[in-house]
Amino acid sequence: MKKNYLFTSESVSEGHPDKVCDRISDMVVDTYLAAEPQSRVACETLTTTNKVVLAGEVRGPEIKKEDLIEKVRHCIKDIGYDQEGFTWREATSVESHLHSQSADIAIGVDSSGNKDEGAGDQGIMFGYACNETEVLMPAPIHYSHKILRLMAEDRKSGKLKNIEPDSKSQITIEYKDGKPSSVKSVVISTQHSPDVNQAQVRDLVKPYIERSIPKELLSSLDEKEIYVNPTGNFVIGGPDGDSGLTGRKIIVDTYGGAAPHGGGAFSGKDPTKVDRSAAYASRYLAKNVVASKLADKCLIQLAYAIGVSKPLSIYVDLFDNDDEKNKYVENLIHKNFDLSPRGIREMLGLNKPIYEKTAAYGHFGRIPDDKGSFSWEKTDKSNVFNGK
Repeated sequence: MKKNYLFTSESVSEGHPDKVCDRISDMVVDTYLAAEPQSRVACETLTTTNKVVLAGEVRGPEIKKEDLIEKVRHCIKDIGYDQEGFTWREATSVESHLHSQSADIAIGVDSSGNKDEGAGDQGIMFGYACNETEVLMPAPIHYSHKILRLMAEDRKSGKLKNIEPDSKSQITIEYKDGKPSSVKSVVISTQHSPDVNQAQVRDLVKPYIERSIPKELLSSLDEKEIYVNPTGNFVIGGPDGDSGLTGRKIIVDTYGGAAPHGGGAFSGKDPTKVDRSAAYASRYLAKNVVASKLADKCLIQLAYAIGVSKPLSIYVDLFDNDDEKNKYVENLIHKNFDLSPRGIREMLGLNKPIYEKTAAYGHFGRIPDDKGSFSWEKTDKSNVFNGK
């Protein structure tokens, strides 16, 4: 492992076209789970200029198409879009093409007789944690998310004016001896109203860099290495400026490239889909390992086959070249955690309408709440790994 290097991660705001789609798809998941916790949903969303299209498969209660369309408009309004090319109002058409789940998939997944519920698909899922930040996330992605999240909060409250919903951030951090040492560059591209110029936009967003990143990491940042809207004007944005699709920001959703990704997207999928639930479970395991102080960072891979209940493999890497310790953690996981799809959902309480909140600013490194959101971010099992 390299000790001294530069590493970069990016984030995108809730107003990014792909994130608009993730939000809408997760709203559909939450709508069905709220009506019936055992619902099955696989929803994709497309957005473009004044158009939203839903497609996918569902199994659950009858949800009126008109009610879903109204909820889509609420999502768009809450994000902040009321522009000529994309608005929550009737000028934007919303189509729903959701249909019933495939019977072939249902047979493989459903439990029957002595057969436990199987995974909804084959695949590999990764979880990662490290002690670079208080939430045990890699520093570049954590601070990239924080900049945009704070900007969005102030934009919605009216404190930050002339900034529109579509934004991106990117942070490069220099690592020394494997630890974050200093921020080398920050990029923020944000949609804005035509009433402000580029110098004004820079003045509006710079305070969010200082609010989001610890002073000790910013102390040597050169002013020339702060790039705000480097290509110039950014007035036309969101789905009017670029089409959006569910599931195209999977690295933004996870660890910013600091750890592998299995390839499957999260948003729009109910928790029987291991693409989502097993990724949450592997993060939960990795975070509890690091919280136990057993390792500074931990990577866990789980592998599944469609229709098969138990994971085919569990892989642990503690990045310390200690095979015995890695095997020790693997054995503890086998003994203490049920990683079947049903076991994961019960362990983390996933059959709840908790997913719309995950659609922007990362699925990991968030704060669990009393309604069950981000339950995989708890460190209540760290005692399993520290022997207490």
